Amino acid sequence: MPHSRPRTAPVRRTLACAAALGGLVAATGCGGSPSASAADDTLSVGVLFPGSLSDDGFMESAYLGYRRAAEKHDGTITFSKVEQVTTADYEQALVRFATASDLVISLGGQTDAAVRKVAARFPDVKFAEIGGPADGKPTANLALYDPQQAEAAYLSGAASALVTKKGTVAFVGGAELPAIVNAAGEFAKGAKAADPAVRVLAPQYVGDFNDAAKAKQSALADYGAGADVLGQILNLGHRGLAQAATQSGGFVIGGPIAHPCSADAAYAGYVETDIGAEIEYAADHLAADTWKAESVHFGLTFDEPHNDIVLCGDAPAATTKKLDELKAKIAAGDITTR
Repeated sequence: MPHSRPRTAPVRRTLACAAALGGLVAATGCGGSPSASAADDTLSVGVLFPGSLSDDGFMESAYLGYRRAAEKHDGTITFSKVEQVTTADYEQALVRFATASDLVISLGGQTDAAVRKVAARFPDVKFAEIGGPADGKPTANLALYDPQQAEAAYLSGAASALVTKKGTVAFVGGAELPAIVNAAGEFAKGAKAADPAVRVLAPQYVGDFNDAAKAKQSALADYGAGADVLGQILNLGHRGLAQAATQSGGFVIGGPIAHPCSADAAYAGYVETDIGAEIEYAADHLAADTWKAESVHFGLTFDEPHNDIVLCGDAPAATTKKLDELKAKIAAGDITTR
């Protein structure tokens, strides 16, 4: 694809894991668009997925967008990825991508320190962080994309307050990161906006987005304290919440990927958040040579809204109306969640 202004020629890369990311731990993996062109003008994007691509959560939602972007830009952009990277290896993975990519994307606020450090070392490479601190600032070559997890949590809190039978709800987060703490606060605000009388328990942080056993313990504690509906930001860990809900007769608000309500009776509904749309956004602008080191907020205020709430069962008309009212206020900017 022609470019409106000169750019640094991309470093040639291979899609083989051994060449691209061979120094990482064995648990990692990489891949790219199998039919990507090797022409000299092909752009390259490397994406760091710290978690599993099949986590039914943040990482998988992002991976769906990765696949859409790879298909859309086949022949123009070569995509490579690495998944399930330990914290100690974030920097190494990002450096390896930076030496062979035009754009490097990192997923999750847990990568914030590493991506900022590596971006500073490679000023001629573009970087984008998805899901970092809500108050983070972009740098000269680092863009920040906010999937509005706090907004999704607000909707989750509102839905929890509207479906609870016991008048008590709670939130479980994977780690006590700034973005997750902010989301927990918005969960409480959303619950109170929907029903000022609802009781919101103090948030719990599992310490691991993927530990289902620990998540189950946290959920059982909340159900034991009187809650019957839980909001969450977890990856594989949400399975533990569903187990606890079934055991305790409670419910969970799932997401960011929605499933048929018949799939698991433990879920009272789902908050949908399209994390992958942000990978598509970055790739589209890279291909068009319009990429900028900007801060972009997605969600309901974006041109194409990427958050929604789906309730299971036959929700009363008043419940649906209240959720629609809150969504409209967020989209209009009357309610802010960051």
